[in-house]
Amino acid sequence: MNRSEQLSRLQNTEKWDVIIIGGGASGLGTALDAASRGYKTILLEAVDFAKGTSSRSTKLVHGGVRYLEQGNIHLVKEALKERGLMAQNAGHLVKNQSFVIPNYNWWGGYFYTIGLKIYDLLAGSLSLGSSEYISKNKTIEMLPNVEENNLKNGVIYHDGQFDDSRLAINIAQTAVEKGACILNYIKVIDLLKDEKNQIIGVEVQDHETGEIHSIKGSVVINATGVFTNAIMKLNDAVYKKYIVPSQGIHLVFDKSFLPGENALMIPKTSDGRVLFAVPWHNRIVVGTTDTLIKKHSLEPIALENEIQFILETAQHYLAKKPTRADVLSVFAGLRPLAAPKEEGMSTKEVSRSHKIIISETGLITITGGKWTTYRKIAEDIIDKAIKTGKLSAKSCVTEHLSIHGNKTTSESDRQNHLYIYGTDISKIIELQQNNPELKEKLHHNHEFTMAEVVWAIRYEMARTVDDVLARRVRLLFLDARAAIESSEKVARLLAEELGHNETWKNKEILNFKKIARGFLLTEFQ
Repeated sequence: MNRSEQLSRLQNTEKWDVIIIGGGASGLGTALDAASRGYKTILLEAVDFAKGTSSRSTKLVHGGVRYLEQGNIHLVKEALKERGLMAQNAGHLVKNQSFVIPNYNWWGGYFYTIGLKIYDLLAGSLSLGSSEYISKNKTIEMLPNVEENNLKNGVIYHDGQFDDSRLAINIAQTAVEKGACILNYIKVIDLLKDEKNQIIGVEVQDHETGEIHSIKGSVVINATGVFTNAIMKLNDAVYKKYIVPSQGIHLVFDKSFLPGENALMIPKTSDGRVLFAVPWHNRIVVGTTDTLIKKHSLEPIALENEIQFILETAQHYLAKKPTRADVLSVFAGLRPLAAPKEEGMSTKEVSRSHKIIISETGLITITGGKWTTYRKIAEDIIDKAIKTGKLSAKSCVTEHLSIHGNKTTSESDRQNHLYIYGTDISKIIELQQNNPELKEKLHHNHEFTMAEVVWAIRYEMARTVDDVLARRVRLLFLDARAAIESSEKVARLLAEELGHNETWKNKEILNFKKIARGFLLTEFQ
């Protein structure tokens, strides 16, 4: 994962088998699938890996209880299988999470127990544990801060929980290990076509140097998520909308609002959606919303009505009521939903299943999908590419392919915050031992150390303060103020490691503070 090494591979390769545009879950998964089959593969990300939607999820690896309610059995079954495979292939990042549904009417317990028993059955041998009906007292014991007024009973079930952008980085590392060329800060500015209007490659610009490169390839895959329409504009003679962005926001609080290790799940909020409160890195993530928005952005901002909705819903179900002042961080992400066929369809009704489109030009585009099914999406994309006749047939090998860092990780292992590095933990400890100054904490209220920053720069292709504090070390998502206070330290280390001057460093700090303000509910001075 060294950017200059990857750049020289780009410059010294005449033609690729597979060119992938976009470094989110679908793009990275596709790069790993293609490279592990033996195809010469390159992935180009315009900003940073998982910068968009793929770092802003609810942090769940799940079949989707809501999809079960909608009767989408196929999607649930597929996702439950993939959930089980993710737990096996990335055991350091995916954990078995118990969820409790508190019920405030007598029938809720029976209704949800039956539904979740079906959920368990669909998971088959990859089940994470059986769901069960629990008494009012047991519900209070498992959710110490639950609202007790009118509480009747509860239901417990199991799903997966993970760190999204850490998994993205580990998939990128695995793809490189399998021979892929993976690059961030390389933007596709044009699609190259032959005289028959068939795609034969892409033209890209290096964000850091401004250099332009032409890259030739047999197959070009558009995995740009909410930015799909922009690539399709370069592809189609007549512009058409392929995806619509739907915004989901999350609020982050300290653990006092949900002590213990169990997550809270509200199956029907006032607007008919599902709300989760999930323990994550010693904080609580509460979300999400589903708001259709007019235009996409690299840094979407939570809307006031979304913030109010999550606060009011959380206050309704928690005895200790969270307020605006308690919010440590707020983050918004955009789902790339396939554009609905009918006007006026609600976001709840738009399919979460992935869809692969092959254009007349030969461009292959992926829309929809979710983190849990990233591996299956990638397999489907490459299988489809083979069917076009542009790749020789080779079988998918990712079903039991270990992701970089994979190791069995127990609850006691997770007490050490370095657990997310899996098999790389010893190397980070070695960094600290060889350079005692790297033992210094990034921020006095958090466990992260300077060694993790150096690791991110040297081995995880972090190029900016935002790359480090948002997607390598998750401080911006956990505590936006602490991230702002740590930005100078990180910028200084980046400048030293990458050979940048004082002007670059100061510009980086300003740029990060501008991004980080979007994660604060009240303006940070």
